[in-house]
Amino acid sequence: MMSATDLTQGPIFRVLHTTDFSHASDVALVHALRLALAARAELNILHVGRTGGELDWAEFPEIGRTLRRWDEACPETACRQAVVKTGIRIGKIFGVDADPVYSVLEYLKMHPTELIVLATHQRTGIGRLFHKATAEPIARGSGEMTLFLPEGVEGFVSRASGAVVLPRILVPVDRAPAPQSAVNAVTALLEGLGCAKATVTLLYVGEERDVPRVRITERPGWHWAQVARRGEPVEEIIRAADERAAVLIAMTTAGHHGFLDAFRGSTTERVLRRASCPVLAVPVASRAMSRLFLKRDGTQRAEEVGVSEREHVGPKGVVQAASAVRQVPDRGE
Repeated sequence: MMSATDLTQGPIFRVLHTTDFSHASDVALVHALRLALAARAELNILHVGRTGGELDWAEFPEIGRTLRRWDEACPETACRQAVVKTGIRIGKIFGVDADPVYSVLEYLKMHPTELIVLATHQRTGIGRLFHKATAEPIARGSGEMTLFLPEGVEGFVSRASGAVVLPRILVPVDRAPAPQSAVNAVTALLEGLGCAKATVTLLYVGEERDVPRVRITERPGWHWAQVARRGEPVEEIIRAADERAAVLIAMTTAGHHGFLDAFRGSTTERVLRRASCPVLAVPVASRAMSRLFLKRDGTQRAEEVGVSEREHVGPKGVVQAASAVRQVPDRGE
């Protein structure tokens, strides 16, 4: 519902979606759009081509058509009217670069973004040797909160109606990196999207006595559960997500540490390659997380009625990219 809690007091002010015009990118786009609507954030849709001759603005998705479809499916949400009323800005950008990762990171340097929404193809083994990854390096290089939509996964936002379904979320926790950023991000997501009911499972792989302490926000209809199990972290995270039919995995990430991580990827990246649901990667130093519960003037957000907090205690590319970026409004907007 568009009456969900306004996230403009939270961290998300700009949302970026990079697209290759595939079905997977279309799925990622509806998530980016729905989050931008909830946050009243600016949404930018970026495509990077190797030459300017590839440019065809008709390939960019028509946001107005998507909003009209959502309005027809759920008239009470009035998505298109909400865009007009709140003045949400939607930009379509085309970049020219032989290296899309470099181009996107250069764009982000000039246009700071709080949330990135990407489709990913989840290649593993020898497939990763012959296909250059883009989603993971963009997230790693930007250092910003990133929502990954694996290919073939429809996610938690309906393409047909824009409705959000987030009943079960898995948050792996560890002592390093500190898990609070991921817990905060999940809280903001549930609040911002107006989710009345949700079960959030905090999973620790290790001895139960070592479970790290986190602060959680309690609301009627929200259930926080703690699970501790032994095993290899990536295997146990994937197993727990499958057992609980998780709709989202949210993880704090600190990037690569040492040779092994550089070779096979961080824990978050390895989970991403095997997850059967979207993955929200929340860097410890993310700009979005540092402002999570602050107003824009920097003061602490007032506690809302019916909300209480408690601690959960466990027992090179062509350097033409910048100048080649163009932006046009959505047709029919």
